[in-house]
Amino acid sequence: MNMQRKLQLKFAGVVLLALIVGLISYPQAISKVPPVYNFVNKLKINLGLDLQGGIHLEYKADTTNVDSAKITEALQGAQDVIERRINAFGVGEPLVQTAKSGNDYRIIVEIPGVKDIEQAKNQIKETPLLEFKEEGMDPQTQQMFDSFNAQSNQRAAALLAQIKGGANFEELAKANSEDPGSKDKGGDLDFVKKGAFVPEFDKILFESNLKPGEVYPELVESQFGWHIIKFIEARGEGDSLEVHSEHILLSKRTVEQYPQFKYKATGLTGKNLKSASVVFQSQGLGEPQISIRFDEEGTKLFAELTKNNLSKTIAILLDGEILSAPTVQSEITNGEAVITGKFTLQEAKKLAQNLNTGALPLPLTLVSQQSIEASLGTESLNKSLIAGAIGLGAVIVFMLIFYRFLGLVASLALLIYTGLMITIFKMSGITLTLSGIAGFILSIGMAVDANVLIFERTKEEIRNGRTVVNSLDEGFKRAWTSIRDGNVSSLLTASVLYLMGTGFVKGFAVTLFIGVVVSIFTAVVITRTMLKFIISDWIHERTWLVGVRSKNPKS
Repeated sequence: MNMQRKLQLKFAGVVLLALIVGLISYPQAISKVPPVYNFVNKLKINLGLDLQGGIHLEYKADTTNVDSAKITEALQGAQDVIERRINAFGVGEPLVQTAKSGNDYRIIVEIPGVKDIEQAKNQIKETPLLEFKEEGMDPQTQQMFDSFNAQSNQRAAALLAQIKGGANFEELAKANSEDPGSKDKGGDLDFVKKGAFVPEFDKILFESNLKPGEVYPELVESQFGWHIIKFIEARGEGDSLEVHSEHILLSKRTVEQYPQFKYKATGLTGKNLKSASVVFQSQGLGEPQISIRFDEEGTKLFAELTKNNLSKTIAILLDGEILSAPTVQSEITNGEAVITGKFTLQEAKKLAQNLNTGALPLPLTLVSQQSIEASLGTESLNKSLIAGAIGLGAVIVFMLIFYRFLGLVASLALLIYTGLMITIFKMSGITLTLSGIAGFILSIGMAVDANVLIFERTKEEIRNGRTVVNSLDEGFKRAWTSIRDGNVSSLLTASVLYLMGTGFVKGFAVTLFIGVVVSIFTAVVITRTMLKFIISDWIHERTWLVGVRSKNPKS
C-alpha cells in the first residue's frame, strides 16, 4: 500500500470519526431517522449536583469502637455501602466521598436530580448497622459511665448541701430531679407501703425514725442513682403502715439499665457479611429468621469469637438494638449464624434485602443537609455553556486571523475535539460539574496550543524558503518535543490534583486530564492528517493563505 493510499484511508477515518462524534454530540441532526436517533439520544451526560440541582448530605462517622489502623478501611466500607444503597433504589448517580474535619471523619453524599431530601435520607438511614459483640464493657464505655456517675454524685451532694442550707426542697426537685414520675410534683411520692421502693429507699423511710418534714442527712445510693429523701408523715400500723415522702433523684448509668453496653465490640460487623436469607424454624413452621453467611475474614472472626465465648452469650445488634443474645454451645467454624427476633415475614425479607445491599461498618450521624434547586443548576449550566461557546469562538477567530487556511483546518479539528470530549462524557459515565466544565473550557485553549507551536514553526520554515508541504512536515517534527513536554507537565499536574484533591477539584482534574490527552490526539493525528490530505502543490504560490509571503521556496 503506497503512502497516498494510506493518507486517503487516514483521512476517511478522520471524516468517519467526525461524523460519529457529531451525531453523538448533537443527535437532533438525525431526528428524522427514529431508530438511530432513539439509540443515540439515550446517551446523556451525567450532570453534577451544581448543574442539575439535588441533595447534599454530610454525615459524621463514629469511629470510637474502630481500631485506629482500620478507620480508613471502615470509612471506605461505609462509602461503598451508601453508593450501593442509593444505586440499588434508583435514587440517582451519587457522589460519595470521605473527608476529615478536625478530629472527626465525615462522609459527604451528593445526589443530583433528587428533590425529596427525606427520601434520600431514608435510603441511607435504612441501611442497617449489624454488629456481633461479646460480654464485657468497652474501656471507653466504662470511662463514659464512670464520668457520668461521678458528675451525678457531685450534683446530688451539692443539692443536699443547698437543702441543708435552707433551700426549698420542692423547687429543687422540679428543677433537678431525674425521676419523671415525681419531678413535676416537686418530688412527691405520696403514701406507699413497705416494698414499693428499692431496699435502700425502704430502709430509710421505714427504719430510720425520721421526723415529719425532716430530710435524711446523707445521700442514699440505689441501682437507679443517688436519692435525697424527705420524710413527710406516716399513717397506719403493722402491715397497714404507709409512709408519705418526697425525693430528688440524680440517676446513674449501669449495665442493668443499658443492656446494650453489657457487650463490647469484637470487630465482626456487617462488612464481613457475604449473604443473608430468610429461613423458618421447623421446616417452614414458626417465626421467620435471618440466616447469614460470612466472608472469609468474617468466618475466621466468628470461629474465634465462638471459641473464646463457650457457655457465654454473643449479642447480635442491629442499629444498636439487641435482636438476640444466644448462648454459645460450641465453636462454629462454617461461618454461618442465625438472627432471631419477632419478625413478620415482610420485616424479615426487608431486613435480608437491606443486609445483602450492605450493612454499615460504623454508625453515622447526619450533621448537615442542603437542597439545591434545579433552577439554580439550570442557570449555572446555561452560563457555563455560553462561556464555553464564547471561548471556542474566540479561539477559532484567533486561529483564522493569524494562520488563515491553517487556522481554518485547525478550527475544524477543534470542533472534532469538542465533539470527542462530549462523546467521552456521554459514554464514560463521568459526572460533569461546574469545575469539570471549567477544566473542559481550559482544555479548549490547550487543544489549540499544540497547533500554534506547529504553525509558528511551519511559518519559520516557509520564510526560510521551504515549500508549504515540506514546512508542515518540518513544523510537526520540530514542534513535537515542545508539545510533548508541555502536555506531560499538564498531565502530571492534573494527576496530582486528582490524587490530592477532593470533590470539585477532582472533577476539574479529570476533565483537564482527558482534555489534554484528546488535544494531543487532535493536533498530532487529526490536524496533521487533514492538512497533509488537503494541502498540495496548489498552495505553493499562495503562501499568503498561511500568513507568509515567500518568493523563492525550496523544493
